[in-house]
Parts: sequence; structure tokens; C-alpha cells
Amino acid sequence: MGLAKIDYMVLAVYVVLLVGIAWTVSREKAGHKKDTADYFLAGKSLPWWAIGASLIAANISAEQVIGMSGSGFAIGLAIASYEWMAAITLLIVGKYFLPIFLEKRIYTMPQFLEDRYNGTVRSVMAVFWLGVYTLVNLTSILWLGALTINTLTGLELGWGLVALAAFAAVYSLYGGLKAIALTDIIQVVMLVSGGLLIAYLALDAVGGGEGALAGFGTLMQQAPQKFDMILSRDDPNWKFLPGLSVLLGGMWIMNLSYWGFNQYIIQRALAAKSVKEAQAGIVFAAFLKLLIPILVVIPGIAAFVLEPDLAKPDQAYPSMMAYAPAGIRGLIFAALVAAIVSSLGSMVNSIATIFTMDLYRPLRPDTSEGRLVWIGRGVAFTALVIAVLAARPLLGSAEQAFQFIQEFTGFFTPGIVVLFLLGMFWKRTTAAGALAAAIGSAVFSLLFKLYLPEVPFMNRVGFVFLLCVAAAVAVSLAAGAKTHPDAIQLGKIRFTTTPRFNAAAAVISAILIGLYWYWW
Repeated sequence: MGLAKIDYMVLAVYVVLLVGIAWTVSREKAGHKKDTADYFLAGKSLPWWAIGASLIAANISAEQVIGMSGSGFAIGLAIASYEWMAAITLLIVGKYFLPIFLEKRIYTMPQFLEDRYNGTVRSVMAVFWLGVYTLVNLTSILWLGALTINTLTGLELGWGLVALAAFAAVYSLYGGLKAIALTDIIQVVMLVSGGLLIAYLALDAVGGGEGALAGFGTLMQQAPQKFDMILSRDDPNWKFLPGLSVLLGGMWIMNLSYWGFNQYIIQRALAAKSVKEAQAGIVFAAFLKLLIPILVVIPGIAAFVLEPDLAKPDQAYPSMMAYAPAGIRGLIFAALVAAIVSSLGSMVNSIATIFTMDLYRPLRPDTSEGRLVWIGRGVAFTALVIAVLAARPLLGSAEQAFQFIQEFTGFFTPGIVVLFLLGMFWKRTTAAGALAAAIGSAVFSLLFKLYLPEVPFMNRVGFVFLLCVAAAVAVSLAAGAKTHPDAIQLGKIRFTTTPRFNAAAAVISAILIGLYWYWW
């Protein structure tokens, strides 16, 4: 698929517009110098719409768009569970986790761990997250983003890495989270409009030019096997989405870890004006999550009908872009770039926040606010440089880079969820118990991988979670644990939500129940 001059012009306009807006919103009022709250938490002033848009923009990148569309081609609508189950997870996070985090007035997830456990747990997890975010997440976003651009334009991978890193740096390093979050509304508009366009064009092509609705009906008739939400055990893709485990098993653990305890995601909710504003943003993000399968999975299924002989599933989305005329193709390409750079900006800001607030400031408590902001910018730039240099050596020879990354992070996800859940809701959890869960997660996951490789990844995550709970509880009780002096006083936390939040949660739940009931 080639791009015309007008397509590159559309992309150029988008780049200039985004950078201009980012620098404009980053300006401070006369006499006010940017401090750590401004840079890392947007002055704790984000409105609900910026929070919701930024959550989705940080979440969706090229690997999700290309990879999930490819899964739609290979597996079908069942892959949408990753998005639809996330909508319910967001509601849980909004009601039960955010009130605790915002009451504690924290900057980072490691800071919460120190408040609840001790400084050792904070430092250990801060170093762990810095390593994972820089060498796994940031590197993968850059590499897979550069691969996507290479596929669509032919741009050499090295130049693609540099171009993406430079774009992310120019629009995000100066203004910090405020610049990222307030421009993410543009990113989401681009992502949704580009996704709807490609979905419409693909469905219209399936329907022979009779429109999207006619095309969707034809799609269900010609590929009914792609519309099973719960896969049976004899399905060749069962190992990826093992039946009811999708609804009842390890996916919950992965989603709770990602949406509830991941600095990269939760940071924009920590920057809310209030709990009420944060919860409204969470609801907005949950509704957007319902849309994502329409934008990326449906085009993948359409490609199965229109282009059944593709060499590999990940070519599904680019093949559907070929159905768009020049100009429109540029808009869709700009949407893909938007997804990549918004994720990059969010990731480097989280890396800077954790290093500056969890590792540097505790060692140099007298450092001025302005100095801390400049340290954060320097760390963000350094992380981008490291990721650009490390991308090819780490991922260049990997055949399934995205799957490898999921597998790696899955080794630690169960322990992280136990560490936070018990820390919030069981007053007798000790620091030793928390570390037992964190270390046990890697050990138990490795044992499963070595001795029970036939257990699906998602089921393994669920089993390891239960083992980590047992380990944390056993170690805490063995130490004669009573109520921890820094335990969360749940009676003082206001968990009640507004009627609007409750109504929206009911609507989202009803929609999901209907979707699963219809395509069971």
C-alpha cells in the first residue's frame, strides 16, 4: 500500500497542529514556575474528558491496532474480550481503587507502596518498573511502531525509530503530563475517526458498495465462525483465549494490573481535579473501550473475507487501508502515528516521574522543584535514547515480539496485583508478605512455564495469582502479623459514587451482557 503526496501533507498538518497545541497549553502564567505537581500531575487539574481521552490514547498504540486487527483475521471477534472486559475493569478501578489513591495524594504507585509497607518495597518496585518500562514497554512501542511505518511507507526501521522518538520528545518533554493529556483528546479523535473510516470502507467493500450495515450482515453470513465470543476447547485458538477463563479467570488479573496499578496508565487519573472528576473520566474511557473492537477487530474480520490469502494476519489492517482513497489514507495513517506517539509520550513521562519522585528525591530531599522538573525532562530524553538504541538488539530477531512482551510481563502481573490488593484491603499484610508475592510471581510463573507448558497463558496467570495470595498471607501470618500501622483505614475512604457514574456503569454492563449473550 503506497501513500500519495496528499497523504503526507495530511500527516504534516497533524504533526504541526499537535506540536503547536502541546506547546501552547504548556505555557505557564506570568510569574509562575513549573513545579513537580505541574509537570508530573498536570497541576492536579485535569478535567474528566482529558482523563478519559488520555487513558485510551496511552493504551492504544500501533501494536494494538495492527495486532488486534490481525487477531480479528485469525481468531475473530473473541479477541474483543481484551477491550470489553477492560471496560468493566475500569469501572472497578474508578469505584474502589481511585478513592484510595487520591486520598493518599500520591504521585506514583511505588510511593503508595512505601506509605503502605516501607521504603524497601518502594525502591525495589521502582527499579523494577523503570527497567520494564524502558527496556520492554518503551522499546516495544518504538520498535513495533517503526515496523508499522516501514510496512506502510517503506521508511527504514532505524529512521522510523528516530522519527517517532523525536516527535514524542518535541511534543511531550517540555510540558509534561499536561501537554500529553490535553493533546490526547486530538489523538483520540484521530484514532476514532480513522478507525471508523477504515471500518466503514472495509464493510462497504464486503457489502459490494451497499453500505456498512449491509456489509456487516454479509460478513456474519460469510464468516460466522469469526463471531464466537467464547471459544470451545477444540478451537485451534483456545490456547490464547481458553473458553470461560476469559470471563472468569486470568484476564481479570491482567486487566486489574494494567488499569489499576500501572503508573503509565493510572497517572492521568491521579492528576484529576477531584475523585468525582477522575471517576467521570474513567466512565468516558470505559465507553470508548466498547468502541475499539469496531475500529480494529471488524476490519480484521473483513480482511478475512476480502483478502483471505494474506501471508500473515498482521497484514490485515494495512490491506484494508488500501481501500481508502488518497487523502483519507493519510488521515488513517495519521491516526496510527497518533496512537504511537501518544503512548510514547505517556510512557516517558511515567519513567521520568518514577525516577525523579521515587528514587532521586528521597536521596536528595532538598532539591528545588524547578531542578526536579529538569531532572524529569533529562530522564525522559535519556529513556527515549536508550529505547532507540536497544530496540533492534532486543527485538530485531524476535518473530513474535508482542507475544514475547506479553509473556514476560505476565510473569510479574499476578504478584503486583496481590501486592496492591492485599495492601489496600487486608490490614495484616506485611512488607515481607508483599515481597513474597512479588518474588513468588516470577518463581511460580517460571515453574509453570517449564513443567506445565500446556497450561494456557491466561490460566497460568490466574493460578499464579492464587499461589501469590497464599504466599503473601502465609508469610504475613508467620511473622505474627496484626493490623499494620500503615494499613488503609477503609472506613475513612468515601467509596460512594454519583448517580451518573452508577447509571453509566449499568448501561456499560447491560451492553456487555447483551454482546456476550448474542455472540456466545
